[in-house]
Amino acid sequence: MRDETVFKLIFMALFLSGTSISIFYRWRAQQSSKDEITYREEGPLIMYALRLLGLGLWVAVIGYMINPGWMQWASISLPVWFRGAAVGLAGIAWALILWMFRSLGNNITPTVITRQDHSLVTNGPYRWIRHPLYTFAALFYVSLGLMAANWFIPFMALLVFVMLALRTPKEEEKLTEKFGEDYRRYMQRTGRFLPRLVEES
Repeated sequence: MRDETVFKLIFMALFLSGTSISIFYRWRAQQSSKDEITYREEGPLIMYALRLLGLGLWVAVIGYMINPGWMQWASISLPVWFRGAAVGLAGIAWALILWMFRSLGNNITPTVITRQDHSLVTNGPYRWIRHPLYTFAALFYVSLGLMAANWFIPFMALLVFVMLALRTPKEEEKLTEKFGEDYRRYMQRTGRFLPRLVEES
């Protein structure tokens, strides 16, 4: 029981602080531009499926934090050392997410649309990966689920990642429209979700 309390407290600290970071940077980006952001460019299937899956993920996470017993139906047996390793992995993912937001600055949007004053970011994790938020967030939530010894949280996180991956070509199409040949060259030397081992010729 003591181990469960410790894992729950760490879970809450990581999730709430990570969410606060995300909210702050998103709010600051919105305040800086006042652009009208529309989700229609995503297409209705991805637009609704992505938000519903994201809601399901958050309901599971918040349910676990309020009362782990509510998520007992999805519990799995994991050794304490493995859950401890998941704590370390979640901490690394948390730091990577902060690095990503600091690198991206006010260019973040909640959809595929770019802002009028959008700039092409190629520093920080963007030096190697075009969409590090998706990779780091998936790692973060999968780690949280393993920390909680709960299979449903990683499952939902991976479904959200799949929907984001399906949306990414449209996002890159919009970025290519915005930045043209600069973005095409950027795509040739970076990976979409993981670093590219060999640059395209």
